[in-house]
Amino acid sequence: MPALCRDCFGTGMAEEAPACPACGSRRLARHRELFTLVVAHVDCDAFYASVEKRDRPELAAKPVIVGGGRRGVVAACCYIARTTGVRSAMPMFKALRLCPDAVVIRPEMAKYAAAARQVRALMERLTPLVQPLSIDEAVLDLRGTEALHRAPPAVMLARFARSVEQEVGVTVSIGLAPNRLLAKLAAERDKPRGFAVLGAAEARDWLAPQPVTLLPGIGPALARRLEAAGFATLGQLAALDARDAARRFGEEGPGLAARARGEDARAVTPEREAKSISAETTFDADLREIAALEAPLWRMCEKLARRLREKDLAAGGIVLKLKTAGFALRTRNARLPAPTRLPETLFAAARPLLAKEADGTAFRLIGIGAQPLAPAEDADRGDLADPLAPKRAARWQAVEALRAKYGDAAVALGRGLKPRR
Repeated sequence: MPALCRDCFGTGMAEEAPACPACGSRRLARHRELFTLVVAHVDCDAFYASVEKRDRPELAAKPVIVGGGRRGVVAACCYIARTTGVRSAMPMFKALRLCPDAVVIRPEMAKYAAAARQVRALMERLTPLVQPLSIDEAVLDLRGTEALHRAPPAVMLARFARSVEQEVGVTVSIGLAPNRLLAKLAAERDKPRGFAVLGAAEARDWLAPQPVTLLPGIGPALARRLEAAGFATLGQLAALDARDAARRFGEEGPGLAARARGEDARAVTPEREAKSISAETTFDADLREIAALEAPLWRMCEKLARRLREKDLAAGGIVLKLKTAGFALRTRNARLPAPTRLPETLFAAARPLLAKEADGTAFRLIGIGAQPLAPAEDADRGDLADPLAPKRAARWQAVEALRAKYGDAAVALGRGLKPRR
């Protein structure tokens, strides 16, 4: 059976050898299809926490949680913290109850983005077919690259993993498979610092006993619906033909059954079109009055405007997001007369929506998103109804230039200032 040493990248070893004969490493990858598979899923391990530990070596053996205050949520946590039950998106108060000794660090997105760009650059040395899925995750299509690199994709991926560790200071887990779905599932099998291979021949048998929640996209609600219909495992779902699947679960049924068999025809597309861009914040204490809610809404409008500019996009509409003290989610939408990326225009559209919801309810979170998105060149061009839009855009551009040079506190509008205590 083909084998690969993940430390010295040697491939010439006996089938049953427990360690690499060249370097003695036991980190061996073995699989019948090891040197023929070309789709890889790369996932950085506990990315935010790993970057923090890279920059603060004294935290290496300590549980680290990256997140907000006690009312915020866990953005990321290291594997030491995970052993106590802490998970991403968990409320901070619950995480700290499970892991009271954790070192809590506020997120620094600029630092994580810089590390992500380094990882992305290393991916693009392997292949131009890199599709980012999030800041710390991507899928790669390496077909046709063996002649270029004079090595199979598996070997190049092992080299890539070591380059990430040496040049970026974080680790990655890799899944190698014949399609995107199986590559993602493989990457989850051997974390952290993993390298797992899942071939088409074994996929269906491996998937069959797994719970339906293993498939990406099957959340608790759909899982309950499937279980109520008698489908608790992927094998049960995979046994349905397309007609039965459609009859039981509607349009999504045939696709669900195919994925339960490990089938996935999606191509790796380097440019993933953004569907929405948003910004949100969790309050230190619940807010009820509209006057108190407007200041954080304005700050989120500023943040959204900046993100739109960074992505070279504009907002064709806005989505207001509110979360009550009881964790109930409210969203309200409004279309804009013309695309914009000016915070004052975003705020003017969101404020009436907020006024309708500020009925005395206690809110713990507010956010605003841009949806649908529009091309940047269509934004704030001005018309008979709003001829001064270009001047406001120029003024905001000047504000952002000053902030980029002197910091965000260099220019501030009164409506965005936090009240003194």
